[in-house]
Formats: sequence, structure tokens, C-alpha cells
Amino acid sequence: MNTDLSPRAAEIAACARSLLASGGYNGFSYADISESVHISKASIHHHFPSKAELVQVVVARYREEARLGLAMLEQRFPDPLAQLRAYTGYWAACIRDGTSSFCICALLAAELPAIPPQVADEVRGHFRELAAWLASVLAGGASQGAFSLQASPEAEAMAFMAAVHGAMLAARAHGDPEVFAGIVQPLTDRLVSR
Repeated sequence: MNTDLSPRAAEIAACARSLLASGGYNGFSYADISESVHISKASIHHHFPSKAELVQVVVARYREEARLGLAMLEQRFPDPLAQLRAYTGYWAACIRDGTSSFCICALLAAELPAIPPQVADEVRGHFRELAAWLASVLAGGASQGAFSLQASPEAEAMAFMAAVHGAMLAARAHGDPEVFAGIVQPLTDRLVSR
């Protein structure tokens, strides 16, 4: 999927992403974007004929950012534990400063039965890629003797991913960004070989 956008289309997509993060797929309409970006609904339809197409592009762009971010973590932090801490630290900082209080794919995953198939496919793709990255990091840490895994790297990755997204939800529910860190810190500590 081509995610290169004109400046105006990118502005629309950024607005949609923000609205997705705060209210999910069904929590916004083109009228909300029109009001926020100061563009007519017809002009939005010119760039994105349907809401499904708009959200598909937003999620595809989000996935690309995630891929680049994870690759950067691998380059910057060769140690698997440092990679996991950097990953959870990224989210802790985003939640604390309000730049991104929730993974939009986690939000959309909760809506999977009600979102268009092309959006659902992008969301599932994100989770497959994130789980594969986490499993790779966990397997690398276990092979170096840094991690003590209780299950396969794939199973541990799924549990870690679920806990991180659950921590996002708990922080949102309690209105306290520090809840996230309080949940994820023991996750990484538990993995360290004794």
C-alpha cells in the first residue's frame, strides 16, 4: 500500500490518527476531521473516498513508523534487555507526556468485529510484526543467558505484548500515567536470569 501523501492528505491522516487514539474507529467522523483541519467533507472524500480507506492508510503509516522504531531500538541498544526497556520506556514517555496515550492498533483490535476487513488486516499485521520482534528479542536474550523464559519465546512475546497493552488500558482507566510503568517494570525484571 502506498502511504506517501500530499501535505493536505497527511494533515487529514494525522488528525484521523489523533481521533483514533482518543476514541477508536467509531469515535469520529469526517465531520470531526472537517472541523479540526478546516476542510470540507467533500475535500476529505477527494483524498480518502471512504473512512475505511483513510483508517487503512493511517494504520499502514503507523505500522511503518513502528517498524522503523523497532529497527532503531535494535541499532541503538544491542542488549535485549535494553531493547525491551527502551520499548516500554517509549510508551511510558508517550503516556506521561500525552503524545500518544494508547497504541491505535490495540484500540482497533478491541473493535475488530466491527471494523472494515482492510483495516482489520492492517491491525492483525501490526500484531504479527510486533509479536515476531518481541519473540526475536526474547529468544536472543535467552540464548545469551540474559533472560530466563518460562515458555517459548513466541508465547512469552504474546504475554509481554498483552501485558504492555493492558498496562496502557489500566493507565487510561486510572487516569494515572505512572500505572503503566508500575505494571511493565516488573515484566522486564521477571525475565532477567537470576
